[in-house]
Amino acid sequence: MRIAVIGGGIVGIAVTHALLDEGHEVELIDREGPAGGASAGNAGWIAHMDILPLASPKAWAYLPRWMLDPLGPLSIAPAYLPRLLPWLLRFGAASMPGRIAAGSVAIRAINAIALPAWERRLGKLGLEALLRRRGILSVWTNPSDFAAAASLHSRQSALGIPVERLDAAGLRRLEPAFGQTVVGGALYETGVHVADPRLFLETLSAYAWSRGARRTVSEVSDLEPSASGVTLHLASGERRVAERVVLAAGAWSRHLAARSGDRVPLDTERGYNITVAPGSLGLARPVMYEGLGFVTTPLDTGDRIGGSVEFAGLNAPANWARVDAMLSRLKRVLPDVDIGDGVRWMGFRPSTPDSLPVIGAASRNPRIVHAFGHGHYGLTQAAVTADMVAALIAGRQPPVALAPYSPQRF
Repeated sequence: MRIAVIGGGIVGIAVTHALLDEGHEVELIDREGPAGGASAGNAGWIAHMDILPLASPKAWAYLPRWMLDPLGPLSIAPAYLPRLLPWLLRFGAASMPGRIAAGSVAIRAINAIALPAWERRLGKLGLEALLRRRGILSVWTNPSDFAAAASLHSRQSALGIPVERLDAAGLRRLEPAFGQTVVGGALYETGVHVADPRLFLETLSAYAWSRGARRTVSEVSDLEPSASGVTLHLASGERRVAERVVLAAGAWSRHLAARSGDRVPLDTERGYNITVAPGSLGLARPVMYEGLGFVTTPLDTGDRIGGSVEFAGLNAPANWARVDAMLSRLKRVLPDVDIGDGVRWMGFRPSTPDSLPVIGAASRNPRIVHAFGHGHYGLTQAAVTADMVAALIAGRQPPVALAPYSPQRF
């Protein structure tokens, strides 16, 4: 079939490859072109060991202290609050115990096969060398928070996720750069990151073009049914007709989803980072700083310090003071670090209140398939999402049951 994929981020590129495998003719249409947006500027983690939605007891435990700091790990621009309120109400509803339990099951279902899906995809293309298998660390500066995390680690172990709890001495033997404020950690030895997210996306894009996929740089302004499938109206004034359409436009998916009959409560978590010279942090593996709201990753191209959640919409200017605040928090755990000049970045994570992606056929037109809203898990879940989309279009049973991710669940 002739299939148009809207969105050239990591999900759109992964979907393109999965559809090429099936013999389809694929045109990828993206508003910026390859390697724009969050897929190029993220932390680079394939976080397949995560099992908790953002609306979880862990997040609520940190929320009060975070919200008191306008430059803290989570902030809401006052002018944006009225628009965000419906999303926040749904986030609160997703925090009910039953919803958290169901969300955890759904996250685990897709994350459990996320890394094997990437390994198959990269193996087919001969690109396994883009993965870095050094494990991932979580570290704590608050003893009571570290103690409380033991129950999560027990749940992860019971699900077959290897996790090793480390006391402060054991942690510093592993990563000597940590200061005395770090009281404990958890090592996920199967954690994986990529050489560099931009390189990863650019390489997969180049391989897609070499396999016959076509690319168009334009925003899609509208979708409408046609006799032969779906007509795509481009901002340039051009039109495309496709037999199937996959909507994978990340943070820019909401309008087109609504035009397809699905009013998805999608908002954007604005994330910030800075990338400094390789080896600047003195760390060998990626680290999550629990309670401090940021992560670090030793990419091949530089050490990346990123994180933070800011709700301010798609149009507000970047607040680079958030990067400075992150670097200040970094000094608490890496007291000897000397951060020089770096490249600063801000991007948009497409976020749903229940932390689950939106995957499934559109209400008004089943020829349109949604594949967006992955939040912090875009890179992690892209390959398995692509397998789910390809199966749905082919009429096969997908590798994960689609119901928890349905566009109509809202």
